[in-house]
Amino acid sequence: MNGIRFAPRAFDAAAAQRLADAGLPRALARALAARGVASMRDLTLATRDLIAPRELAHVEAAARLLADAIDAGRRMTIVADYDCDGATACAVALRGLRALGANVDYLVPNRFEYGYGLTPEIVTLAAQRRPDLLITVDNGIASIDGVARANELGIDVLITDHHLPGTRLPAAAAIVNPNQPGCGFPSKHLAGVGVMFYVLLALRAELRARGRFSEPAQPRLDTLLDLVALGTVADLVRLDLNNRILVAEGLARIRAGRMQPGIAALFQVAGRAAQLARPPDLGFALGPRINAAGRLADMATGIECLLADDFDRALALARQLDELNRERRAIEVDMQFDALAELQGAAPDERRTITLFNEGWHQGVVGLVASRVKEKFHRPTVACARVDEATLRGSGRSIDGVHLRDTLDLVTKLAPALIDKFGGHAMAAGLTLRAEHYEGFARAFEEATRATADAALFRRTVATDGPLAPDEISLALVEALDRQVWGQGFPPPLYDNEFAIVEQRLVKDQHLKLTVELQGRRFGAMWFRHTATLPTRARLAYRPAADDYQGQRRMTLVIEHALA
Repeated sequence: MNGIRFAPRAFDAAAAQRLADAGLPRALARALAARGVASMRDLTLATRDLIAPRELAHVEAAARLLADAIDAGRRMTIVADYDCDGATACAVALRGLRALGANVDYLVPNRFEYGYGLTPEIVTLAAQRRPDLLITVDNGIASIDGVARANELGIDVLITDHHLPGTRLPAAAAIVNPNQPGCGFPSKHLAGVGVMFYVLLALRAELRARGRFSEPAQPRLDTLLDLVALGTVADLVRLDLNNRILVAEGLARIRAGRMQPGIAALFQVAGRAAQLARPPDLGFALGPRINAAGRLADMATGIECLLADDFDRALALARQLDELNRERRAIEVDMQFDALAELQGAAPDERRTITLFNEGWHQGVVGLVASRVKEKFHRPTVACARVDEATLRGSGRSIDGVHLRDTLDLVTKLAPALIDKFGGHAMAAGLTLRAEHYEGFARAFEEATRATADAALFRRTVATDGPLAPDEISLALVEALDRQVWGQGFPPPLYDNEFAIVEQRLVKDQHLKLTVELQGRRFGAMWFRHTATLPTRARLAYRPAADDYQGQRRMTLVIEHALA
């Protein structure tokens, strides 16, 4: 609880009033106005309001390249990335391209053997299949050497990616990436699966213009939106309006039962109800099970689950993913224990960054450890594992205001020899370095962060949506909140009030269950994974939620932070 402050979000009062006048609860209207929602029009989330594909730079060139390949019967191979975004992008590409008449397969090599992106080694491996065209999904923007190798072999390359580019772009036949120089696409936050979906929309329009089919008879691409929603939420990209439309449409299909068998199977093994699907189900239940395949084994298991047309086969693969996820959780718990033991007494508050390495760590799980440590200490964190005797692989997570990829770029400018390769986003990045450079990298990472980040960023500030009146805390508010699409960059409301703590006790030795009082009204509350008791009065940051118990729906408060 120490070192935290609550900061109420500013909101447009006129927008909040318009939303309230339209029938939304005032508590929700204020929160939506604070997130830039100006009118009910911003909440319709219909596919007709998606940004047009033509606004995505080079998407029409990519569509012509693909259409020419389809017309000529050329062989295509998709090269996928190793996470849920890459897996869903691969499944979207395969399903969509095949529906549009392409001869296409996919390749997702073991990342521990071949590394990230379209490397020359992966191109050599792919060349054994004799493709005429390689298509990257969720990777490739930094693959200068790999594209050069493909060009040497006479293989064209189409790059579809969303990661930030370096100073040079690969010499590909076409590159579709909203973050490449010169792209004016208004949404820079498309996930890799979203980029591929847009490419398919453009390709379908190109084939329609060539007379392949009429608009009424064209293949349906909206059937892929459940996959687009899963990859978008799981990759933690910002849910701007365009991404919220994609996610909302995908969730609507899932809730209506119109989903891929693999999605249905994943809901079943996760013990979640598909008819009540919400973004947290995708981000915290389905996404980790897909990711577990890439972290511990072969992402082909995850992709095959998403490609299965038979539910029984999909369920068998989903059960394999579930077992891998259990194994991943066990490994992660051990690694977290190691990390926290290493940091005990190390006074991380005196530093701006945390860099960790352990000989026994699994390189597929270090990103999760970095994420947990970052959350606990509110410091950009890089966790490293050994690849071989000479090489370490690191995965980093950052805090708001500290752009991790740009910080790593600055490290390479301050000390060019330290990092062999790196890439990523503002909030997450990966890198490889020689083991002998680990200590030097840790120092340079700290120096680069200190040089670019304001000291105020390292004090944990919890943005809240202010206090609620007792009569605003209701199941009606919870139901109104649940009708919205919340996620990264568009977080669900977090309110704060000062409560009297009436009762508190531990549940299962790991959760704090409370009864709290606000102006004479009492509410049940839970603080998950928190065991320290509170004083008789405390200011709590909480989310209103529903607790369904023995057939009854009750109001509860889910506590996230406290000031005492």
